[in-house]
Amino acid sequence: MPRVLIIAQENEPVKRMCSALKQHGFTCLLVSHPGDVFKKVAEFAPDLLLITLNGHLANAEAIELARRLKLEKRLPVIALVTRKTLFSEELSPDIDDFVVELHDLDELLFRVKRVIQKSRQAESPEVIKHGDLVIDTARCEVTIKGVPIELTFKEYELLKYLASHKGRVFSRESLLNKVWGYDYYGGDRTVDVHIRRLRSKIESASNQTYIETVRNIGYRFKARA
Repeated sequence: MPRVLIIAQENEPVKRMCSALKQHGFTCLLVSHPGDVFKKVAEFAPDLLLITLNGHLANAEAIELARRLKLEKRLPVIALVTRKTLFSEELSPDIDDFVVELHDLDELLFRVKRVIQKSRQAESPEVIKHGDLVIDTARCEVTIKGVPIELTFKEYELLKYLASHKGRVFSRESLLNKVWGYDYYGGDRTVDVHIRRLRSKIESASNQTYIETVRNIGYRFKARA
């Protein structure tokens, strides 16, 4: 279910916009205070940012916020603008698309779906993203909020395998076979030890749960709701 973070004041047009998005299968989160945005992005892990220009934020502040979110979080951005803003020189090249107020909900839905689809198609298959966690398989690098996380080779391979199959449950035996190989003769306690070390590194850096224990079965990489 695609997630949309909306930065705007709560009012009737915004409520109608949220309602329309939810009716068409989107999950929405409204943030009115710019100071909460980065925290909410980390918690909510949105697929798209909708931000009001000429709204409760000064345009320069809103544009800078949108620019930072796009660069740091790799979020596509749609601006909600007035006609005056539309014909000014204030629209940033970091903004992927725009909708003119008062918003035509059919147009808004079309543009939201289009930008999310375009963003997903543009994502490199060599990069696995889950909120602030980014696995660059081309460089064999893992970062959280842009900060590198030092992993051993097996920790990295285990994380990459689980993250490539979000939501799927794997037994310890299955993980031994897939990550360590069929010729590995160690016990399944090896998986538990590596999972524990992996969790301590990636979850302490983000205060988020990425790997879940499925009782009496094994482990899975947490899939977004």
